[in-house]
Amino acid sequence: MGIVLDRVNSCAAYLREKAGFRPRTAVVLGSGLGAFAEKIEQAVSVEYGEIPGFPVSTVPGHHGRFVFGLIGREPVAVMQGRIHFYEGYSMEDVVLPLRVLHALGAERVILTNAAGGMGEGFRPGDLMLLTDHIASFVPSPLLGPNEEELGPRFPDLSEVYSLRLRELVRQTAEELEIPLKQGVYLQTTGPNYETPAEICLYRALGADSVGMSTACEAICARHMGMEVCGISCITNLAAGISKKPLSHREVQETADRVGTQFQALLETVLKNLADC
Repeated sequence: MGIVLDRVNSCAAYLREKAGFRPRTAVVLGSGLGAFAEKIEQAVSVEYGEIPGFPVSTVPGHHGRFVFGLIGREPVAVMQGRIHFYEGYSMEDVVLPLRVLHALGAERVILTNAAGGMGEGFRPGDLMLLTDHIASFVPSPLLGPNEEELGPRFPDLSEVYSLRLRELVRQTAEELEIPLKQGVYLQTTGPNYETPAEICLYRALGADSVGMSTACEAICARHMGMEVCGISCITNLAAGISKKPLSHREVQETADRVGTQFQALLETVLKNLADC
């Protein structure tokens, strides 16, 4: 057994004893979106700081805890806040929570984030379903020796974001009459926002939104064979598209404003997953 797997199993064992719960779907909540965790029934929460050897989230808007319980009949494990590469953690630390959730039994994950919009017609407050991503600007979470128990050395990423889950989200949004964009997400390291010249480059590469998380988590999840879905909350227009200076406060305010709509979509998707 390798060093990474030892660490994963140790964290999973602690959570298994503490929460006594086997999730089927994992959810990662991005900046300003943590209030969704309040919808979980029979909830049991565990702070990241309680788990031996587990990284702790330091970003405003990220509570830093797991919440286990039910959404309808679907057993879920929700990350109320994530770990970011820009916080100074290694990529191994950043994706450790995904590996732990998989070890606990999660077969799929819904990744959410706050992102800057640069797609045609995008506005702050839009929700965007991820169809693909560009992760070439951050280190791969799979660098280093490969542990075969976690996944293959060279995983195929032809379909990172599950077509089945994308269709489920699209149909659910249509039924709820929630407008839903679709597009390609690009991850940068952060923590600085992008320059207008960088946004021009990213648009030329085919990106519709940009943020500082998610793609590395999606790669890790697919490496382990998990089914992946991604949803961005477009909290601001990217640099050069809007003349307004960018700030984390705007990100949180916009996420709060569309929170009800976002929570309704996510809750209904999870309830529908129970029947899949």
